[in-house]
Amino acid sequence: MSAILAETASNAETRLAVRGLRMRYPNGKLALDGVDLTVRAGELVTILGSNGSGKTTLLRCIARLQNPSDGEVLVDGQDLARLNGQALREARLALAMVFQRANLVRRRSVLANVVSGTLGRRRTLWTTLGGLPAEELPMARELLRKVGVERLGGQRADTLSGGQAQRAAIARALAQRPKLVLADEPVASLDPEAAEEIMRLLRQLAVEGGLAVLCVLHQPSLAQRYSHRVVGLRDGVVAFDVRADLCADQQIAVLYKDLAA
Repeated sequence: MSAILAETASNAETRLAVRGLRMRYPNGKLALDGVDLTVRAGELVTILGSNGSGKTTLLRCIARLQNPSDGEVLVDGQDLARLNGQALREARLALAMVFQRANLVRRRSVLANVVSGTLGRRRTLWTTLGGLPAEELPMARELLRKVGVERLGGQRADTLSGGQAQRAAIARALAQRPKLVLADEPVASLDPEAAEEIMRLLRQLAVEGGLAVLCVLHQPSLAQRYSHRVVGLRDGVVAFDVRADLCADQQIAVLYKDLAA
């Protein structure tokens, strides 16, 4: 990361602050043990770790898809760990998720899939019955242009390649107008070229769009090339949190050393 980008990120507003996050499952397993983490506007932060290290659990606790046992999850200043019901639903509008699979509605057009990302703030009888808010269509087309697939808006989602579908899924997430994007292994099912394109897009959205992006990856080389910071997670504990250009291969190797034994 260049010195200019590093300075910009350090001075930017914090969009996510995780403090002392713990997650213990009913069977007694401690999946997260006092995790501290921040992501600022304009910053792409990647989490690395072996299977079972707690990466996906961390993202699910941040989004309150799982309830953490203890700690704080401040998204744009609100502690999601303390909210429930309507207050939680409203606060969660500040974040959007991108998953390993695009999970588009296959029989609907790409444009319709993107517009569906607005439904969290566009609840009406018409949208409840399956209609789409027409006033959001120009915005959806602009988002498809931003992620590089504007010409595919009229196609059915099931005609897209894996990389195209993931770009459409990112556009759908952006339609929520989030401050924070959580990406859970967004390139795991893609070929190497498409994976590079998606990571390049996520970094561009952070730097140029002012988004905070937190991404879980299994590919250390992608994390080192495209992230501003890399966070290593091992046994539910943050092993390191460093600038990507200072992230050494030896640090990463420690995260996976049991797998190599």
